Amino acid sequence: MMPHEPTGRPAPKGWCPGAHRPMLSGDGLIVRVRPRLARLTAAQLRGLAEASLAHGNGIIDLTSRANLQLRGVKQAGTEPLLQHLAHLGLLDTDAAAEGRRNLLCAPGWIAGDATHRLALTLTERLVDLPALPAKFGFAVDAGDGPILSDAPSDIRIERGASGGLILRADGRGLGTSVTEAEATDKAIALAHWFVQAGGSGRMAGFDAPLPAWAAPVEATAPRLPRLRPGLLPLGACLGVAFGQISADDLLRLPPVSVRVTPWRLLVLEGLAAMPAANGFLTDPDDPLLAVDACPGAPMCSAATVATRDLARRLTPVPGRSLHVSGCAKGCARAKAADVTLVGRLGRFDVVRLGTAWDTPSQTGLLPEEVLAFDAL
Repeated sequence: MMPHEPTGRPAPKGWCPGAHRPMLSGDGLIVRVRPRLARLTAAQLRGLAEASLAHGNGIIDLTSRANLQLRGVKQAGTEPLLQHLAHLGLLDTDAAAEGRRNLLCAPGWIAGDATHRLALTLTERLVDLPALPAKFGFAVDAGDGPILSDAPSDIRIERGASGGLILRADGRGLGTSVTEAEATDKAIALAHWFVQAGGSGRMAGFDAPLPAWAAPVEATAPRLPRLRPGLLPLGACLGVAFGQISADDLLRLPPVSVRVTPWRLLVLEGLAAMPAANGFLTDPDDPLLAVDACPGAPMCSAATVATRDLARRLTPVPGRSLHVSGCAKGCARAKAADVTLVGRLGRFDVVRLGTAWDTPSQTGLLPEEVLAFDAL
């Protein structure tokens, strides 16, 4: 075994890739597209797939913020790609406007309901926000109960236990009651308070006392279950293994509008039957839904191991979670898993009931040794 000294979670990059600000990875530039209100029209989805083939390597990621990332974009292809995104109505005016639009919207909204109305209002008011940390974002989750509780966000508008709306600072178990008319103003005011009080990272890690008007006094309504592949009232829900799909598979989908979720799922609007969907997961009990695996080497320059082939071979038994991480940053999963395999110097460390940056119980295993070790 090789020596291992845990050092805590390695610092992530302080920003997320965008369309105006791509990020370099092992397979080229990553260009992130942020669908408005978690929705793409059929034309936009097809246009994104075609753009991925024309300007990237034909691989598209679904992120935990319900965004899509086009991978393998060459430097010379960025300007034509931006023009393509602008034509599709998927490009903000500049990097600053794009950075402010860190807005996660519950994907099951119906036109005219509270989530839809609040998301539109908050989108219009993003210009009133202060300068916030790059990863700081909002969640509009005003259905019968919250569904985005485990998705990354900092300021949340949710349904409270009393049936009204609450505004909740992430990391606090309770929120403050708000009316729909005042929810957006108070969400923006809470963002200003965060900055003025010295916040510089994420809300969940900021323990300064909240202002009196935002006192946490009300619990959220019972959480709604996370979506799973299958037929939903909104349409057909398809899973995406590891959150990565090919542009060709997207082009084979029926030509309907699509809701993007933070759980590696796409919902095809209006379908009353599951479509033929090569490349997607259609079984709600598919064990791959419980597996998190980052792109790994060579797609990510920080990784020293390939991840996803091994993850498929180690698909866990039902009820257990598996995380295969190319390095100790743990980008694919920030919370603990039953078993986490962490790449280090071309081999794997094993962490049980922990995260990629926790102390391993076994170190320095080759992929064949991981399989023989039967980590699950």
